[in-house]
Order: sequence, then structure tokens, then C-alpha cells
Amino acid sequence: MISSGSHWQNPEFAFLSACHTTVGDERSPNEAIHLAAAMQFSGFHSVIGSMWSVNDEVAHQVVSAFYDNLVDGSGRLDCTCAAVALRSIRET
Repeated sequence: MISSGSHWQNPEFAFLSACHTTVGDERSPNEAIHLAAAMQFSGFHSVIGSMWSVNDEVAHQVVSAFYDNLVDGSGRLDCTCAAVALRSIRET
């Protein structure tokens, strides 16, 4: 649980690098919610998740490349550049 005095009051961005974080339960598709959607419903503005299984080494490379491209000129994370950072991974 996150308290009301927490710095999590206005969450901006979540990157879920575990497998299948955007896949619901096939047995109850009308009732299930996947983890990425739950994060958005709980207040995160942007959430990136995975729809498939991925090798741990490949996941490490993807996450590293993503965050390398998410840092702005001042060295701070710029969550508004998430789409550009994802696109840059495809190009590498």
C-alpha cells in the first residue's frame, strides 16, 4: 500500500520488464485485467509492458537501450520520450 504522504502520489512512468505483463487471463477474458492496465488505472500516466516471453539477456539489452534513450540532455529521465526510446530499440 502507498500512503497519502508518499512521493508516489503522481506516478509518471512504469516499465514492466517481466514476461506477459500486458496479457490477461484466457479463462476469463471479460473479468481479467493485466498488470500494465492495473498500473494505469492506479494512476501511472505511461506504462510499458510485455506481451511475450523473453530471454533474460535480451530483456537486459532492451531495458538498457530503452533507458539510454529516455535520458534527456541534462541527465534526467524524460518520460515524454518513451515512444521515441522504444522506436530506437527497434533500430538497433
